[in-house]
This record gives sequence, structure tokens and C-alpha cells, in this order.
Amino acid sequence: MRTTMEISTKSETLRNAVWLALLLAVTAFAQTKTLTGKTEVVTGTVEAIQADTRIVTVKGPKGNYVDIEVPKESKKFANLKVGDKVTARYYENLILRLKAPGEPEPNTAEAALTPSLGSKSGGTAATQRTITAVIDAIDPKVPSISFKGPNGWAYSSRVADKKALAKVKVGDRVEMTWTAALMVSLE
Repeated sequence: MRTTMEISTKSETLRNAVWLALLLAVTAFAQTKTLTGKTEVVTGTVEAIQADTRIVTVKGPKGNYVDIEVPKESKKFANLKVGDKVTARYYENLILRLKAPGEPEPNTAEAALTPSLGSKSGGTAATQRTITAVIDAIDPKVPSISFKGPNGWAYSSRVADKKALAKVKVGDRVEMTWTAALMVSLE
């Protein structure tokens, strides 16, 4: 006669073996690579403000001018004045994941605006876009890779990690998720 402990242990062992097999099968397809971009920090001076279009022209440290459209959700737009010092921090990254056959193909875009806490003017605007693309060329000599995606989207890039190219082939589907955030503060 088997005890409850023996049956429980055998069931648990079988369940763990099934989970391990599933995990190994999934990781063969779920190869993920995160390409972290650097954070850029730029301080400039407000040179012009177009209230009707909500466009602010900022002069950068090298004398270049950048037009920034301030979202309507930004409650402190009226506080801006010509001559104000503005600091912008920009961050981005890209996550690539090899997709399993038959896996759904997302095509999403999301955005959010978060105001600064307290009385400080500014806020953070963030966007995230996820698509499924197909590898249409690999050049190990450069090394580089090219993708094609929805709506005529195409992208080519050098690849720093040559070993990563050996793990993929032309025709593989890749899920790509870009995340970008811009934090602006008024000095």
C-alpha cells in the first residue's frame, strides 16, 4: 500500500519533470536580447513659445534649436517663460525576442504622460511600441541584420554580438519592443 507521501512525491516529481521539459522547449524559442541605449541629458534655454500650437523652441548648449511639442495633458505649460532653463533626459531601449511558430503577432503602441511631483514644472513622456518583424537578411561579415515588419516597416543595423547572429536565420520571426522616455524639468 502506498502512502500519501509517496504518491504526493511521485506526482510532484512528474509535475516538476513536465515543467522542466516545457521550460526547456520554451527557452529554445524565447531567446531574448535587450539592447539598452544610453541616457542623454541636455540643458537648454527656452527661446520661443507658440501657445496655440504648444510648441516650445529650446536652444541647446551647442547653439542648436529644437522644437518640442508640449502635450495638452501638461498642466504647467502656461508657467513657461522665454529664458527659462530646461533640462531634458532621454532614455531608450530595445528588447528582441525570437518567436515560436504560431505565436500571435502583436502590433501595439502605448504612450503615457506623468507630471512632475510637487511644484516643480515638467514631467515624463513615455512611449512603447511592440511589433513582430521577420529577419530578411543577415550579413556576418559586417556583421549586420535586416528586418521587415508591418505597414512597410524596414530596419537594418550593425550587430555588436556576433554570437547572437549565429542563433537566428533568415525567415525567423522576432518580437521587438521599443521603450523611450523623455523627462523634462524646468530649472
